[in-house]
Amino acid sequence: MQEPRDRYERQGTHREDVVVLVSDRRERAERLARGIALVLPCRVIEPGAALPSDRPIAFVVDLATDLAAERGSAWIVWLAERVRESGLPCLYLARGNAAQDMAAVRLLGTPTVIDPRQSAGIVPTLMRLVAESQARGQARGQAGGGVSGRGRRTGGPPEARVEWATALVTRLFEEAAAGRPPSPEEAEEGTRIVLDTVSEVGIRAWLDLVWRHDLQVYQHSLSVAGFAAAFAAELGFSRSDRQRLAKAALLHDVGKALIPQTILNKPGPLTPDEMAVMRRHAALGADLLAKEGAFEPEILDVVRYHHERLDGSGYPEGLKEARIGDLVRLVAICDVHSALTERRVYRAPLSAAEAAAIMQAQAGPLDPDLLRVYRPIIARAGAAAGGPSVLD
Repeated sequence: MQEPRDRYERQGTHREDVVVLVSDRRERAERLARGIALVLPCRVIEPGAALPSDRPIAFVVDLATDLAAERGSAWIVWLAERVRESGLPCLYLARGNAAQDMAAVRLLGTPTVIDPRQSAGIVPTLMRLVAESQARGQARGQAGGGVSGRGRRTGGPPEARVEWATALVTRLFEEAAAGRPPSPEEAEEGTRIVLDTVSEVGIRAWLDLVWRHDLQVYQHSLSVAGFAAAFAAELGFSRSDRQRLAKAALLHDVGKALIPQTILNKPGPLTPDEMAVMRRHAALGADLLAKEGAFEPEILDVVRYHHERLDGSGYPEGLKEARIGDLVRLVAICDVHSALTERRVYRAPLSAAEAAAIMQAQAGPLDPDLLRVYRPIIARAGAAAGGPSVLD
């Protein structure tokens, strides 16, 4: 293979921020590129090709070539130099061969190595790396302007804030999947983004932005947190109470990180045994957060009891009435609304009218007084996950 004569292809004057996917497996590259393109622009290059004229913001390397054997190749050496010089995030898809994967790490510098079969997923990991890189760049480039003291993004346009919130939630779930309690600081930061952005753009625009990313478990957490932020505002809560409610909503399903993906993503009805496993997520999540010691008891109650119902028909303990706290009742309503209006692998999202009718039929199991207060939020949100976007 010959080294490209130019660092970049000459493809016109317009330059876009893109993820560069390096692959020698065309069909697999096309599938992966489609997944990445749902959240970030992506360009595919094959061995021997130059980098695109667009601005790279990250590299994804998926090569069947044995880099240990091919490290003398001019193009491989050239590519590795470009990756190292750029200082940009590099995600290397491991081949499962220790010697070959170690050779790739040495060549590429300090890539993030991921097993493509991991539950955390390639796209969520990539989004987290890009968000962290951009936040670091923004922190270096300006002293204030919406970047917190830790160098993370809490300001900027709504689109950027949602991307950063998604990256934060992704990391919370990755920590949980590894059996580690999520970071209280990152949970607080994600909550602030939700509250500030929903207050600024409204619940409908928030949902439109969240649902541009096809990452359902993270979307659900951000959607429920958005509904909780809108609900708290409707109820006239103080800032501290709004923060507590939205944080509880953001974390309510963290236990799902410990449930097998085959159950979470099953396109059809769960068997009784699978349902029993799924229902463990509430207790698993609460027990995990309790290990940290920094999450308030009310937050732990929401994580453990958000599927309880006032008539005793819920789980995991079949609690009734006064034994179910106010914060749990609030998040339960937001959770049901989000579940009804989201895209699911087994059904399309319901309309606002359909969701409202189903929720009204659940008055009794759900707190009827709070449901009445919540009705305007159903109307304002509409069928955000499936209807026309207010941003298009």
